[in-house]
Parts: sequence; structure tokens; C-alpha cells
Amino acid sequence: MFTSEVTLRPLFFLFVPRALGSVPKIHKIPAIQAPRGRSQVSRRLSLPASGPQNAPLAKRRDQMTKIAILDDYQSVALKMTEWGSLPAGVSLEAFSDHLSDQGAIVERLKDFDVVVAMRERTPFPRTLLECLPRLRLLVTTGMRNASIDVSAASELGVSVCGTRGMRTGTAELTWGLILSLARHIPEEDRAVREGKWQVQIGLSIEGKTLGVIGLGNLGSQVAAVGRALQINVVAWSQNLTAERAEQAGARLVSKDQLFSESDFISVHLILGERSRGLIGASEFARMKPTAIFVNTSRGPIVEEQALMDVLRQRRIAGAGLDVFDEEPLPLEHPFRSLNNVLVTPHIGYVTTENYQLFYQDALENIVAFLGGNPIRVIEASP
Repeated sequence: MFTSEVTLRPLFFLFVPRALGSVPKIHKIPAIQAPRGRSQVSRRLSLPASGPQNAPLAKRRDQMTKIAILDDYQSVALKMTEWGSLPAGVSLEAFSDHLSDQGAIVERLKDFDVVVAMRERTPFPRTLLECLPRLRLLVTTGMRNASIDVSAASELGVSVCGTRGMRTGTAELTWGLILSLARHIPEEDRAVREGKWQVQIGLSIEGKTLGVIGLGNLGSQVAAVGRALQINVVAWSQNLTAERAEQAGARLVSKDQLFSESDFISVHLILGERSRGLIGASEFARMKPTAIFVNTSRGPIVEEQALMDVLRQRRIAGAGLDVFDEEPLPLEHPFRSLNNVLVTPHIGYVTTENYQLFYQDALENIVAFLGGNPIRVIEASP
């Protein structure tokens, strides 16, 4: 494993001692600039172990608190916030690759006290947590992460903390997928690069019907853009009322009506027992042959095989997918080769502004925890 280490001398830090367990006052330095290049699996930042040690974890024999940042696909985590404001005696390592095998994850994380997880990229079930006895703090980006067993973490003495997040990125991507499919933007771009000109005929948006499945925060944003484009908006979810739909500028319909009437269908539900496998062959059978299906929510809400079948048989015009049953999407997966599918690698939340907020809050969470005053703690559901 290749690593790049950046060491900061203690003179960059001025600490004002407080009572034991409090957060030290820190004069911040600029964000650490990660080395360029994508050949490295991890990047490391170490802060020497001199200076005040108010952190409970610093009482360990090696006097070094080790922090891991996982699934840093773009190798940007070390540039997104002022990691240099961490107390002395901290080692920070960001990993750009993804591990799926639990044994490999245990081997990587067994010596770390703190882990920062990016959304649900790496799950933390009980079986994994039990193999990480040194772990004391698990930070997830966002305040909800169904892939972390919070109850097990609590039982094992692991604190779980979350972060804030921007609420617009997924809605923006949803419309990017809809418009790209309706106007054949990927095909036209490719054709121009190949020396061709105007190879497709697009579909106009105005006057069409948008079906929104789940009219919460994200679904309402998608509906608002639809109204601005002069689209008729219909909506359905298991608990949606006519009054709530009207407030969002939509008309409540049944699930069957939504699939049969809509020209564009977009899913915006939280994955749970009621929503898992909610959309399958019977729903796709009701869609117009010219309709477009978009999922930027969670892959398992849709029966993947049923969607592949209708796409292969070209019974619908196409699909835009940002989420999948298995992520990263396997190399041999049919979605990578079907030409009526537009796929993106779960990037609804992947924006510079959102990453900056994620890592800023993650840093604050770690400093607060090391000072004995955890913040943004996620409690286990009753």
C-alpha cells in the first residue's frame, strides 16, 4: 500500500489548557493539501504527540489517536477542511479504494480509534463492529445511515455521530438525468465526437406529466422544477395525502395511475421494509413505451431484474439510474452495456459544497469527541 505522509510541527498549534474533558482552543491553519495523483491507495497526515492531551483516547500506550477516512474515491478528503486543527498526537489516513470483503476491512481498520464513513459506501453491521475492539468513534456523513448498526455500536461502546448535508444535490441530478434522456444528450455528444451530426430526435418537456414517488423534501424539489418547466405533476406514496400533494403543487393519484399516466417517473423514498422491492414488473408493465424511469433514491426499492427486462425488451424509452443493488456496480453488470440506460455512480450528494460541509462537521465531531463532549450523536432507534 502506498502512502503519502504530511507532518506538521507543534509550533503551528497554540493550545490554551482547559479543564480535563473540554475541547482545546486551537488556532487553525489552512486545509492540508493532499498530494496529486490517483495511484495511491491512501494519504496520511500525522500530528506529533507533543503538547496537551485532553483526549481520552490519548491515554493509550502509543499516545497516538488514529483516524481513518474511508472511500475517498476522488482523493479529496484531506483538502476539504482544516484537518490541521486536530489536536497533537493524531494520525489521519484517507483511503481512496473501496473494500467489500469484511476480512479485508477488519485488517485495514483494526488499529484505528476513529473512522469517518462516507454515506453507505462501507456498511458497519454488528459482525464488523465486533471485530474492531479499538474503535471508539464512527462518524457518518449525513444524520441517517441505514448501513450502520447503531444499536450494536452502542452496546460495544462505539459512539456514532453524523453531519449536516446539503439538500439540493440529488434533485439537481434527477433533472440532469431526465433532461439528458429526453434530449439524448449523451448520444448526441458521442455522435458529434465521432464526426456525425443530429442522430436523434428529442422529447419536449413542456406539457408532459411527471410522476413523483415520494413527495418529501427531495421529491418536492423535483416537483417544483417540473412546475417551472410547465409540467403536470402527479404524486404517490403510501402515506401521502391529497392536501400534502396540493401543497407541493402536485395531484395525488394511485400508484397504478402514476405509472400509467406519467411520461417521467422519479423515485424519492427512504429505503425500508415497506419500500424494499416496491416497484417491480407489474408497475413497469403499466408504463408508456415512451416513458422514462429515474431512480436517485436507493437501488433495492426497485426490483432490478424487472427493470432490466423491460429495458432489454425496450418496453419503455429508457432509465436514468444513480443507485444500484450493489455498489460499486459490478463490471459485468448489464446496466453498464444497455444503451437505453444512463448510469451515474451514486453522485446525487457528490458536490464540492456538500463534501466541504460533510468533512467540516466530521472534523468538529472528532475534536468534540476527543475533548469528551460528543456532538451530533446518533442514537439507536427504540
